[in-house]
Amino acid sequence: MKKIGIAGLLAAVLLITGACGGGETAESGSGSSDKSQGNDNKKVEITAVGSTALQPLVEQIAEIYMTDHPNYSIVVQGGGSGTGLTQVSTGAVDIGNSDVFAEEKEGIDSSAIKDHQVAVVGMGPVVNKDVGVDDVSHDELIDIFTGKIKNWKELGGKDQEIVVVNRAQGSGTRATFEKWGLNDAQSVASQEQDSSGTVKKIVAETPGAISYLVFSYFDDSLNPLKIDGVEPTEENVATNDWKIWSYEHMYTEKDASSDITAFLDYIMTEDVQKNVVAELNYIPITSMKISRDLEGNVETVK
Repeated sequence: MKKIGIAGLLAAVLLITGACGGGETAESGSGSSDKSQGNDNKKVEITAVGSTALQPLVEQIAEIYMTDHPNYSIVVQGGGSGTGLTQVSTGAVDIGNSDVFAEEKEGIDSSAIKDHQVAVVGMGPVVNKDVGVDDVSHDELIDIFTGKIKNWKELGGKDQEIVVVNRAQGSGTRATFEKWGLNDAQSVASQEQDSSGTVKKIVAETPGAISYLVFSYFDDSLNPLKIDGVEPTEENVATNDWKIWSYEHMYTEKDASSDITAFLDYIMTEDVQKNVVAELNYIPITSMKISRDLEGNVETVK
């Protein structure tokens, strides 16, 4: 996964805080920094829990925000989208991070919480680099994950048994992948992992392994698969040519405090979207050429 180093993080802090302080854009001028002025001595604690796909982005933005607002303490944890939605809906945490709409999770009262869409993530199948396959059809992908295709040689690859690695039930990444990558087919029973980082390590180290990750976890230790010749890229997500993607949601209570909404407003500023969201291989909302609703209806963004 691409990360900003110390120097890059400090540069982002200087760039973003400078822009916010100078009021050079409409968004930064009306963003959360103004809401927090005069309140810098008030201690604010925020806990955000949920999607491990969204976790790296929220962690980086929180670090920058706390540098500019030292009275804030923002703790970001994983646990999966289901955990995040459950905990925010019961008031156990301030923010529930999710890869899926709350309406898609059973037992969640979506009417009691508010959706804040902060980014888009593409995701796709990844394999161990030695399997000898880099492109599959959509039907072949479904057959791999449902257990019909069991060896990579059936796809022209190495004579190696396919080892499917799944995210745990309740994972938003798994829900998105099964919905858009497998046409709602249920993946074969296999080992399940709670975090994207663990999945990445297992696939890289296990002969014959295949799983799925968000683009921000792609690196040269893995081989992302094309589907029907289409590459898993941000450009293809933006046009919906690559269909395995999701909005990244940060849910709060409907009456969340101004301290919490100030942080969320900050995430949506032009400076953060361009300089942090894009830098970490997430897709800024403003870069999307289409929109997709809960039912999957797609419209061109005007």
